Amino acid sequence: MTAPRDIPSPEVAPPRSHRSHAELVAEIGALVRSARAKRGVTRKALAERSGTSERYLAQIETGSGNPSVLVLDAVAHALGLPLADLLQLEPENPTLRRAIERLRSLPLPQVEVILHLLDNTITPTAAGKRGRRLALVGLRGAGKSTLGAALAERLTCPFIELDKMIESDRGAPVAMLIEVYGPATFRRYERDSLEKVIAVYPEAVIAIAGGIVADEKTFARLLQRTHVVWLRASPADHMRRVMEQGDFRPMASNQAAMADLVAILEAREADYGRAAAELMTSGLSIEESVEALMKVAEDLFARRGRG
Repeated sequence: MTAPRDIPSPEVAPPRSHRSHAELVAEIGALVRSARAKRGVTRKALAERSGTSERYLAQIETGSGNPSVLVLDAVAHALGLPLADLLQLEPENPTLRRAIERLRSLPLPQVEVILHLLDNTITPTAAGKRGRRLALVGLRGAGKSTLGAALAERLTCPFIELDKMIESDRGAPVAMLIEVYGPATFRRYERDSLEKVIAVYPEAVIAIAGGIVADEKTFARLLQRTHVVWLRASPADHMRRVMEQGDFRPMASNQAAMADLVAILEAREADYGRAAAELMTSGLSIEESVEALMKVAEDLFARRGRG
């Protein structure tokens, strides 16, 4: 178990050098691979959604392909992203451009400090708006549903699984909503349901699908209005628990299931790391995990009271 985080200490990092063509193509490939992993989408599924061959998509992701703008636009659309996110185009707004230029000139640890402050520097009144809402994030198999339900019972408050609320509100399973309406529309549904929870429940334990980090606006809202806890486990435990649940998404018919799971974790780790606290559940029984999570919740609520 890791206690609520402190702000990282700045360190000096070397300045960024100009990119060659090969480096630019490799960066674009890394962005595509990371965006796909963050959303938990297999390469095969992305290829089908974007109308691109799986082989060509693999070449793009490894930096050995040279995709056209039209291909990247199709890939971005299939991921629910603006094309600029894959091309790293500069924003038109001069204020945003200036902010980006300043951030690029800073060592990475200093950028992390700024992001930490953006996530957490709010007035005491605003801090109270988190209420006693505790949101659990993490990959499938971390224990969000099991531990969340048990914690809510201990706290005598509602337990809410956001995906189930979305399905109830929209009248269809999550997988169907994504397939029919696309990831961008689904993320809007997710944000709407989160806003509903915030408006209705001043106290609750909320299990959040791990892919929420794919939408910065929604995840930032979650950080601002709930106490977010990252439930962690080793990749092997994640895989074992998912298989025990009989849920192989997004790894159905995928021979590289563990590699996919590790890639998803790596792509989301920085965002999960923005949580107020984290709990490693590997090596703990369910009872031990609930007890540890209860202590984390009490500490976070106490910090709110002091704020």
